[in-house]
Amino acid sequence: MSDKISKLLNWYYKQAYSFPWRDHYTPYTIWISEIMLQQSQVNVVVPYYLRWMKKFPSLNDLLKSNIDDLLFLWQGLGYYNRVKNIFKTAHIIQNKYNGSIPNDYKQLIALKGIGDYTASAILTIGFNIKSIPIDGNIKRVMSRLYELDLSKIKMEKLKQYVNNYISDIEPRHSVQALMDLGREVCIPKSPKCIICPLRALCLSYRNQTTTIYPIRAQVKTIPAYLVVVGLIYKKNKFLIAKRLQDKFLGGLWELPGGKIKNHESEITCLAREIKEELDIQINIKEKIGAIDHQYSHFKVHIILYKCIYKAGTPKPLAADKIEWITYKQINKFAFPRGTHKLFELL
Repeated sequence: MSDKISKLLNWYYKQAYSFPWRDHYTPYTIWISEIMLQQSQVNVVVPYYLRWMKKFPSLNDLLKSNIDDLLFLWQGLGYYNRVKNIFKTAHIIQNKYNGSIPNDYKQLIALKGIGDYTASAILTIGFNIKSIPIDGNIKRVMSRLYELDLSKIKMEKLKQYVNNYISDIEPRHSVQALMDLGREVCIPKSPKCIICPLRALCLSYRNQTTTIYPIRAQVKTIPAYLVVVGLIYKKNKFLIAKRLQDKFLGGLWELPGGKIKNHESEITCLAREIKEELDIQINIKEKIGAIDHQYSHFKVHIILYKCIYKAGTPKPLAADKIEWITYKQINKFAFPRGTHKLFELL
């Protein structure tokens, strides 16, 4: 084992950062945790992971569920295609591999929702088979260690750099050590170089270029939309709609409404959307409030109105199904985070 790997592992064992997916290593637990950790921070993921494992401690338990169960557990974590792919892949593993997650890279990467990083993470951390998963933390560490412009280096070349720090005997802990180093020490701003076990090897530390590397890509401006939705009451219940499965946020429930067109008022838009989506008439009473929410590729300003059902038979013209529910029933349905923000206005 090289001196650099020894330094890294000694630091890792001494720090002993504790996460629930490190309590007991299995391919299943690592698969679920890695999918959750995509696009989500560790402190956000931990409670979701614990709830998941309590309900679905094994692949066999997961196979007994349905997609609505999974969406309900996932609500608020975002990027819902991740959990839909978990559901699909679980059934593929059952049918094609007799319920055992394969320990072969080509077989793993062919599964729905599993790319190069996740396949390599399952192999390295789940099976302790040497592979090279590269997440954002590891990219940042390598960029500073070698003063690399990540936009100009191919993944295979980057893996060669990372390989210098991966033990043949303990690949699992080597990879997690690099991840921990990037998350806790080699952080994006003001890295804690003085406590870094690799600082003597780091070109950015030596050349005082830690503020330059990694070289940051220009942030793209994302579009913003104005949306209006209605809390449509009929006696003590209000109407919710389940989004079409093949649409963005498919399978989740929401309040009916839609995007405001150019030169269209909030009231006109809401009445039009309700007629188009549900084929009913409503009395729009008062504005309750508004929230801002951002997704990966756009942001929305959602305005909420209190409405009273007036006439017509509600039909799911733009949804999988619709339901009349009471406020106390909210926690029985899977809603996206934006809708939960609206409920917080009530």
